[in-house]
Amino acid sequence: MPWWGAVARLVRGLPRPRTLRARLTAGLVVLLALSCAAVGVAAVVELNGFLTGRLDQQLREVGPRFPASLEHGVRPSDHDGDEYGDTRKQTAGTFGARLLGAKVTHAAVVRPGSDSSALTTPLSGRDRRTLATVPEDGRGHSVRLASLGGYRLMATPGMDGDTLITGLPLEPVEAAVHRLESVAAVVFGAALAVTGVAGAVWVRWSLRPMSRVAATAARVSELPLASGEVALPARVPENDPRSEVGRVATAFNRMLGHVEDALTKRHAVEERLRSFAADASHELRTPVASVRGHAELALLHPGPVPAEVTRALERIAAESARMGVMVDDLLLLARLDAGRPLERRPVDLTRLVLDAVTDARAAGPGHRWTLELSEEPVTVTGDEHRLQQVLGNLLANARLHTPEGTRVAVSLETDGPAAVLRVHDDGPGIPEDIRPGVFERFTRAEHRRRPGDQGGGAGLGLSIVAAVTQAHGGGVGLDSRPGGTTFTVRLPADPAPEGAPDAGRDAAPGTGPDSAPERAPESAPGTGPDAAPAAAARRGTSTG
Repeated sequence: MPWWGAVARLVRGLPRPRTLRARLTAGLVVLLALSCAAVGVAAVVELNGFLTGRLDQQLREVGPRFPASLEHGVRPSDHDGDEYGDTRKQTAGTFGARLLGAKVTHAAVVRPGSDSSALTTPLSGRDRRTLATVPEDGRGHSVRLASLGGYRLMATPGMDGDTLITGLPLEPVEAAVHRLESVAAVVFGAALAVTGVAGAVWVRWSLRPMSRVAATAARVSELPLASGEVALPARVPENDPRSEVGRVATAFNRMLGHVEDALTKRHAVEERLRSFAADASHELRTPVASVRGHAELALLHPGPVPAEVTRALERIAAESARMGVMVDDLLLLARLDAGRPLERRPVDLTRLVLDAVTDARAAGPGHRWTLELSEEPVTVTGDEHRLQQVLGNLLANARLHTPEGTRVAVSLETDGPAAVLRVHDDGPGIPEDIRPGVFERFTRAEHRRRPGDQGGGAGLGLSIVAAVTQAHGGGVGLDSRPGGTTFTVRLPADPAPEGAPDAGRDAAPGTGPDSAPERAPESAPGTGPDAAPAAAARRGTSTG
């Protein structure tokens, strides 16, 4: 793999900053690091070239006198000042070599404090081959000799067909370059550290307006904008509109203004609708009751009445009763929307569940009903009548929208500080397109889950369940898929008193632990309410 591929992999593996402040600071430090690296490399290359040029100049000044003295075998004591014997003026470390036919015949180095270079320097075979490759171009070439280290060599042709090589050590040049590298690393490292800290402070100070925008947006995102009157937080302080942050803050404030106006208008419309629903429901109760009463009174007429008239009166009475229930539901929802307080007193939720399942089994004998209760009675604080309405709506929903023979399982337990009620049926499930709005008002499936069912509600049952549950400080959830639907209601539970009696001990008059077996088998459709006593249901029995 090429080196740039390894560098790319290393860069990809580095952790990436996620915040804008961290990215700006990291970018500033990276740019400064690249600038420092470029300056350092340029300085090192320039210094190395300058010092190497000085060595080449010295080599030209020295010339081939030192290697020529090796060729003639002279000593400084014999020819002081001679062209070939003036070696005392050579710099310590000067290298000289004579090559004949690419073979090194003589090689020596001027020793520090010595006036003679007649001692032959031992060279390895690799060094001899390296010397043979130096071209005779009168230019300096940097080589590294295993026995002597780095040298700058210059080869010139001799008078006898040989090659004379003069060299000076590179150690002073390398020492100066390394010193510059160390100083540059320390200085640039300190500069990067200081710049990183100062840049982080500067970027943080520069992005303070953006932080205020983000904080305001976070507060807005936590507001319940879906319903009710909403008070938006204070606007972002105005900044310089010529800057990017200032333009963002101005646009954000303008957007908040539009949102607040829209929410205010929507809340006003909702209040008018709620007021209209409450007034209309209240006003309709009397005429609907009157219509129903007159229809029932006409049905009690002792004289002969044609069958068609009797059928019409019966339909008028049934539809007026259905309309009365719908009017009562609308009035209840309007009161809950208005925030009217519900009755608050301890309610035995276990008894309500037992009664509701008993009523549902009588109303839907074609279904298989199972009941599972906790060992201890579950008590909540709330409105008993409204909680009973919640249970009735959930069980009626399971009964009306599933075919006969469907198993409906009801369970009640405590989960920490909450009472958990679950109603599960094995029906075909709620259509996927209406699941998101199943707790909204007037939500009905185009095709009911129970084929052939006549009539039906107005789509207010589950919305009443959600509204009453929320009014009690709880919540309701839905889990539906083909083959099973589960409604889960959570309510704040009262702490169980010490020594509380079992739920089934007084669950139903005349029933006790000895009145039914420990596990009652599922009965056939149409069995009566005495098939599974309350005590058996409390211990987890199933009733059918």
